[in-house]
Amino acid sequence: MLDKNIINSLLTAQKNEITENIIYSKLSEVIKDSKNKDILRRIASEELKHYNIFKEYTNKDVKPDKLKILKYWFISRVLGLTFGIKLLEKGEKNAGINYGNLSQFLPIFKDIVKDENGHEKELIGLIDEERLKYIRSMVLGLNDALIELMGVLAGLTFAFKNTRLIAMVGLITGMAGALSMAASEYLSTKSEEGNKNPLKAAIYTGSVYIFTMLILVFPYLIFSSMYLSVGLMVFDAILMIYICTFYISVAKDISFKERFFEMSLISLGVAVLSFIIGILIKKLLNIQI
Repeated sequence: MLDKNIINSLLTAQKNEITENIIYSKLSEVIKDSKNKDILRRIASEELKHYNIFKEYTNKDVKPDKLKILKYWFISRVLGLTFGIKLLEKGEKNAGINYGNLSQFLPIFKDIVKDENGHEKELIGLIDEERLKYIRSMVLGLNDALIELMGVLAGLTFAFKNTRLIAMVGLITGMAGALSMAASEYLSTKSEEGNKNPLKAAIYTGSVYIFTMLILVFPYLIFSSMYLSVGLMVFDAILMIYICTFYISVAKDISFKERFFEMSLISLGVAVLSFIIGILIKKLLNIQI
């Protein structure tokens, strides 16, 4: 006779397995790539196998978590298959579903632990997704836009003291920078040996650059206070760095904190330095705007 706490843990794990089985099954139905479709079906099969093992001990059918299914199906479709699946696996660990503890009482769960930590992880690593090939291009566009435009906008904030004028110069500078970065990425990718399309790499870089530019310039278009505008611009930049770093850390299995703080310090450092340079140049040239 199993302890009540163990039964509850089994039921929690059982619900998790059937939920993930349905998530992977639903994703496999809408994914066009045959290789990725096959991988998702294999993972779904593993989850169903685990569910049936748990059922042998609980003697109960457990209903899936419909909200979780909808949530991760949506995330995977919008933000990418790899990101959605890895976020799902990460959430499983954070939820405290510890198959290792269960294996202390029921040795058969050692096999499930191997599946969860090994086989399924290997399968997830085999997923081939186009957008992950171009993460470097997207990060390049984001980094360059943040560093260049934060510097430009911060420098102009004190030099001009006119948010509309600053926004106009920022938009012109940003569009020129986006075209320049896209062209550079096209030529760079074309000279590399690999399976990346130079035109797609350029589009990814330019698009992210333009999007970042619009986010940074937006406060200057809305508010007349230059200090409020520069403050919101910095806030927007940090928020974008956070979102981008979180996405990459999940999709690529890299450290979040180190990358986030490094990128934030560089961007903010350039902004502060540019602000000081704007003050010095205005005083040196004695220009009144």
